[in-house]
Amino acid sequence: MSVAEPRRIVLFRHAKADWPQVTDHERPLADRGRKDAAVAGRRLTDTGIPFDLALCSTAVRTRETWKLAVQEFPQRPKTVYEERIYEASPGELIALLNETADDVRNLVLIGHNPGVQGLADVLSGQADGDAGERMHRRGFPAAAFVVISFDGSWKSLEPGAATLLDYWAPSE
Repeated sequence: MSVAEPRRIVLFRHAKADWPQVTDHERPLADRGRKDAAVAGRRLTDTGIPFDLALCSTAVRTRETWKLAVQEFPQRPKTVYEERIYEASPGELIALLNETADDVRNLVLIGHNPGVQGLADVLSGQADGDAGERMHRRGFPAAAFVVISFDGSWKSLEPGAATLLDYWAPSE
């Protein structure tokens, strides 16, 4: 009997947004954000993770971030635009991830702070190692992402059940 590979989640914060006279949900990316989103897409490709699914907030800045990042991918995963990601707490994001189909091994969630960083902290507990140290030193700036792995089903994902494997931010 073979042991199943761990599942992987990438928590990806949207790139730098502009502040025009629109609602928060409608804020577009700034010029720097567009550049950083493309760079983040190349870095996500460098991880070698074959994503099965992308869950993306419906906010304009997250949709634009994902559209630019995914252009760098050799194969594009199925993308679901999920309004529950916008302003979600770590607990609400875990509940959303618990709904993921069992055939999904690798998932990227494109969202917002403080929810994304909070989720990384909650899932990985006190993240040790280089990735955890860098994340705690730098925080979770726009266009940053972490790679987290866990064993078991999506329904079993809970606080402390995952391991932080990698951290990247635009100035890394």
